[in-house]
Amino acid sequence: MVTNQQEQIGTYFLSQAKLTATSPPQTSPESDTDDEPLPTELNTINSSGGFLVVSTDKLSLRYPSVNLHGHDVGAVQSNRPAPAKRLVYYFEMKVVNAGSKGQMSIGFTTDSFKMRRQPGWEANSYGYHGDDGLLYRGQGKGEPFGPTFTMGDVVGGGINYSSQEVFFTKNGVIVGTVYKDMKSQLFPTVAVHSQNEEVTVNFGKEPFLFDIKAYEAQERLKQQSMIEKITLPQDVSYGIVRSYLLHYGYEGTLNVFDMANNNSVPPIAIPQENGFVEQDSMYALNHRKTLRQMIRSGQIDAVFGKLYELYPQIIQDDKSPVCFLLHCQKFIELVRIRELEGAVKYGRVELAKFFGLEEYEELVRECVALLAYEDPSKSPVGYLLGDSQREVVADTVNAMILSTNPNTKDSWSCMHSQLEKLLRQLTACCLERRFLNGDQGETFYLHRMLQSGKMCKH
Repeated sequence: MVTNQQEQIGTYFLSQAKLTATSPPQTSPESDTDDEPLPTELNTINSSGGFLVVSTDKLSLRYPSVNLHGHDVGAVQSNRPAPAKRLVYYFEMKVVNAGSKGQMSIGFTTDSFKMRRQPGWEANSYGYHGDDGLLYRGQGKGEPFGPTFTMGDVVGGGINYSSQEVFFTKNGVIVGTVYKDMKSQLFPTVAVHSQNEEVTVNFGKEPFLFDIKAYEAQERLKQQSMIEKITLPQDVSYGIVRSYLLHYGYEGTLNVFDMANNNSVPPIAIPQENGFVEQDSMYALNHRKTLRQMIRSGQIDAVFGKLYELYPQIIQDDKSPVCFLLHCQKFIELVRIRELEGAVKYGRVELAKFFGLEEYEELVRECVALLAYEDPSKSPVGYLLGDSQREVVADTVNAMILSTNPNTKDSWSCMHSQLEKLLRQLTACCLERRFLNGDQGETFYLHRMLQSGKMCKH
């Protein structure tokens, strides 16, 4: 009789197979780059109008007249906010003419900023000012920050999403940083405020004077240094790898692994939850190994025979998810060896049982579509012929067998190894950290992190 745990396991792996059907591996969102629209020019629409003149290329700004009071600032934002799905954003401003008073400024403002004010003079803004070298953040009173800047100087403004700081540079050198206490989108902003002041802006079209690549590399080293300082229990990696091999039934690899480490690494016990200990991971290890090998070599008939002999309760319901995935795999294997007539006959008998059942519809359609192509391996559904599809089926059978252990109290312990739980926890922590930062900072992709060999700061 199928238990509630086994039903949960079957439903879970069916959902994984359906997810693959709707988003095959070659179109996984984790392979996409985090392309965000970048600021490219000054926004002539949202600016302080008559107090400034913007060049036709929308990268130069000039103050043509004499200001009468503090509300006559020529301020302008970029056409787009600073991108947030990255470690650092940066832009620069060159002072072409310091004008009569040298009151140029650079900073970041929100979309609600009053454009007739200097960045930093209003709430929700930061500004580094040339005439006094002060930093302004949300009020008209500045604080000591850095040197003044004038004609010929290049100043820059950046956002470090990892440290949650805004920083400014002068002539390629960092002047200082300030805590970024706003989670909303920020727009690169520049301003001029005395007659004949003129500045040009570089949003990255030209090389920056400040070495932003070296700065990013330094920030990543800081992250890595913090990670390296975290202490772990001795030989914990050995225990985690061993638990992974046990969970998925890699008996041969496990034996070699134990032999290689027997003389140098003492056994280590990993705390398990819900009473699930290593002895339970050893449950039916040889059976699980054998069935995984059969599935990986395409011997689905032999798998059915073995399950009928040893674990009939798993497949007694011929419309269960595990039976469905096995029948789909049998159909796929027939297509793989070009037994198309046999695949058609098998589909009419076995897959026909699942026609009209909504939960199976997508994968049935994908499997049958293999017959429509002269070379199915190069078709949009060719991923079904890959090893990853066999692994999904093998993992399903493995979990179902583990669920027959009378000591098993939690279906989740059957579905995932301790290593996978650890990686899920890592992902959850990184996503939570980004959420707390207003969904700003580098997007965490586990596959990308593992492939690059880099760890995130968490």
